[in-house]
Amino acid sequence: MAGLRVGQGVLRRKPIALIEEGAPGEQLTRTLGLWQLTAIGVGGIIGAGIFALAGAVANETAGPAVLVSFLIAGVASAAAAFSYAEFAGLIPKAGSAYTYGYAVLGELAGWFIGWDLLLEYTAIVAVVAIGISGYFNFLLGEMGAELPVWMLGAPGTGPGHQVDLIASVLCLFTAYLLTLGIKNAARFETVVVVLKVLVVLLVIVLGFFHIDSANYNPFFPYGVSGAFTGAATVFFAVFGYDAMSTAAEESKDAQRHMPKAIVYSLAISMVLYVLACLVLTGMQNYKEIDPESGFSSAFKAVGLGGVANVIAVGAIIGILTVMFTFMLGVTRVWFSMSRDGLLPRWFAKTHPTRHVPIRVTWIAGVASAVIAGFLPIGEAAELTNIGILLAFVVVCVAVIVLRYRHPELPRTFRCPGMPVVPALGVVFSLWLITFLDWQTWARFAVWFLVGLAIYFTYSYRRSELGRTEREGRPGPG
Repeated sequence: MAGLRVGQGVLRRKPIALIEEGAPGEQLTRTLGLWQLTAIGVGGIIGAGIFALAGAVANETAGPAVLVSFLIAGVASAAAAFSYAEFAGLIPKAGSAYTYGYAVLGELAGWFIGWDLLLEYTAIVAVVAIGISGYFNFLLGEMGAELPVWMLGAPGTGPGHQVDLIASVLCLFTAYLLTLGIKNAARFETVVVVLKVLVVLLVIVLGFFHIDSANYNPFFPYGVSGAFTGAATVFFAVFGYDAMSTAAEESKDAQRHMPKAIVYSLAISMVLYVLACLVLTGMQNYKEIDPESGFSSAFKAVGLGGVANVIAVGAIIGILTVMFTFMLGVTRVWFSMSRDGLLPRWFAKTHPTRHVPIRVTWIAGVASAVIAGFLPIGEAAELTNIGILLAFVVVCVAVIVLRYRHPELPRTFRCPGMPVVPALGVVFSLWLITFLDWQTWARFAVWFLVGLAIYFTYSYRRSELGRTEREGRPGPG
């Protein structure tokens, strides 16, 4: 590991050798196997993308070429996934993009992406909870049950709405699951993901027998540009492995299993997305697909309206797993930043027997519950986009830099097509960022400035790396 020196000031880098040896203080327990990790990844990727987004993009943007939209987004996402996979095998520690950025690009870059992901992941949990709440209300309505109007949505979303209570409770329930210990929580997640995949397969198989090939013509009703515009929209349905990679420190054999789990989860999800798009646009003309409940409208159109309830249940199950994956992500990033001293070490305290960061888990649960309960889904969703794309940019750049800076490091997985593949990940992520409106940039700027203030008034002087640098020691550990 010669040459891996601690840098100076805000550019000081956390040596990979010290990351591998383990950070001081609280530690997580390695209990997750390959398929549990893969299930967490699939749980984070497959959700609203199949049950809602595919129909909306087919109807409004791409037509049957929504299939091409998903393929384009999948290829672009794979460029980042390969970069994550190389890092996951090289640095099997909690924190994902934050840890990778800290090790390669320096402390300020690591802080920047970690601080960013705290907001993004928390907001994603809230957005997903609001989506599930809508499906719950649909099912209750089908059963003839009515809930009090005051608890049906955030203020301003409807007459008499005061809070989306179901969404808030779901956030707290997810936090509770994570406090039970990663082994028990992962078992629950694995079972639910299997049920979700079975529901998706059922929908695909049933729909296959009702495909009318005439519905595929024209295949590009909005032109090829419509398929690319659709790709920008559905891209946000094909990541999730990034949050899963934050669990590297809880994997039994992270150096071998994490790269495989990242690739497997994206591959499984893309196959299901492509098959679902083929069935959806083959069952019903794209003009008639309901943007909000695509598969429900498609099955009603072929006389299988009863399947709509099954789809609603599948949507609830599917989206719940997304909440689990991203709340896992925010708690592990927060834990890692606190253990490194960039945030108060109080947050890094783990449960004495379950070995999970209880404090940050409940804080993240309450924060996401407040967002889900009191913000409309549109405003909450605007908080989720930019951070993930910037994380992709950081990881793709970092994997190129480290490959050329230290080619001798042992890598259990090597990103193919270096440097072209990660460079494509950078280009595509920056291109998607241009689709974000100025309000998103304004919110991001405010959050970034708050983060900078915290970094320079607290984190810079309190970081474990900075402390050992001042004391003249080689590094923490």
